Amino acid sequence: QCNLQGLWKNQLGSNMTLSALDAEGTFTGSYHTAVADTNKRILVSPLRGAQQPGTKGPATFGFTVQWQFTDSVTAFVGQCFVDHRGKETLETTWLLREEVPTRRDSWKATR
Repeated sequence: QCNLQGLWKNQLGSNMTLSALDAEGTFTGSYHTAVADTNKRILVSPLRGAQQPGTKGPATFGFTVQWQFTDSVTAFVGQCFVDHRGKETLETTWLLREEVPTRRDSWKATR
């Protein structure tokens, strides 16, 4: 069983801190990215998420990050895995949506 609460770091140097799950399975936290396509100063940004308890295996989860230094939001979904030594690993996929000036530009707004 994975415990999402605590400090998590990825291979690119980004890190996030997650709170304990509340009674509804939701959590809050902060994300500090080490990778950004901006000239602005990177700021720690808030996140909100939820964990779905696993019935056949490790729990799945999702969260959004509201970036404080750019006009974009990222949604992450993933699953937590525990290896035979007890090491927890989060496997995630993300979509980032940035603000564009017109609907015509919408095609290039999601990565």
